Amino acid sequence: MHSYWVYVLASRSRVFYVGVTNNLVRRIWEHRNDKVPGFTQRYRVHRLVHFEQTPDVLSAIAREKQIKGWRREKKIALIEAQNPTWRDLWPEVARG
Repeated sequence: MHSYWVYVLASRSRVFYVGVTNNLVRRIWEHRNDKVPGFTQRYRVHRLVHFEQTPDVLSAIAREKQIKGWRREKKIALIEAQNPTWRDLWPEVARG
């Protein structure tokens, strides 16, 4: 059975990026090491501040679109509900 992940990256100035993947460790590593040309590279959006697992790709895509459609305040509330200090969650994800 596959797992899919919806994740939120933030820059130090709190620019957000919301994405979806079937391999969270690989994808976040790619963002952090600027292997993904575009938005995250250009705006240095590298800190993993939120992630959630979904059982199938359709629910992951739907959740990604839902979060992307939210106002900034609602995205901040989502992050702060589980990560109030905005710490980078990458070390725990990378450890497995």
